[in-house]
Amino acid sequence: MPLDSLPLFHRITGQPVIVLGEGDAAEAKRRLVERAGGVPVGEDDPHARLAFVALDDPDGAAGRLRARGLLVNVVDRPDLCDFTAPSILDRSPVIVAIGTGGASAGLAKQLRLRLEMLLPQSLGLLASGLRDARAKLRGRWPNAGERRRALDEALGAGGMLDPLREGSGERLGDWLQGRGDAGAGGVVEIRLRSADPEDITLREARLLGSADVLAYEVAVPGAVLDRARADAVRVAIVPGGQAPDHAGLVVVLRV
Repeated sequence: MPLDSLPLFHRITGQPVIVLGEGDAAEAKRRLVERAGGVPVGEDDPHARLAFVALDDPDGAAGRLRARGLLVNVVDRPDLCDFTAPSILDRSPVIVAIGTGGASAGLAKQLRLRLEMLLPQSLGLLASGLRDARAKLRGRWPNAGERRRALDEALGAGGMLDPLREGSGERLGDWLQGRGDAGAGGVVEIRLRSADPEDITLREARLLGSADVLAYEVAVPGAVLDRARADAVRVAIVPGGQAPDHAGLVVVLRV
């Protein structure tokens, strides 16, 4: 099925953006504009190029704004929208925007929450470091093809700069200097609080998703182990005693 819209990132820092309406929906749009550096304004601002409309009867306002050449978003009326506002996962300068074309904001939110568990907070540090290291990258690999292959290897699954690994941003300097190896990491112990995989923390979920080796007590629920990489080496451990209700069961990871 072809795309019915073109995803774009629009810079609005310091720019006026029209936000019409009162109540929770309008306030949410004002916060969204301000978070992106824009300035919420009223309908009469002649310099605005984008508009959010959160009115009970939006048709007239949407028509007036569109006639002035503005791109318009109307809350809960995808048929009146020139653009939709995605659910945003912020690891600045990495921004992940999840849209459903107005089909379901709830679905977009749940997808974002799942991705929150996978993408470490340090991802932004890695992106900023790569941006600032462009000159060093060109110096070490003057050939564009060699530079691309080196980055692909380092950023790939299990690579030294694997973006899903904790601390990949801190390893950038060592990688640029040719120090360290792609498998460098450490050992982390996760002590379960229950049999429910939803009880593991975001950090624990990210570690499970990036570990190379998984050593686990035999009573650890399969639903928890399913959060780990499918290709991770797995080693079952027979403990001396059984922890009640799965609390205290241990998963040891090499990451």
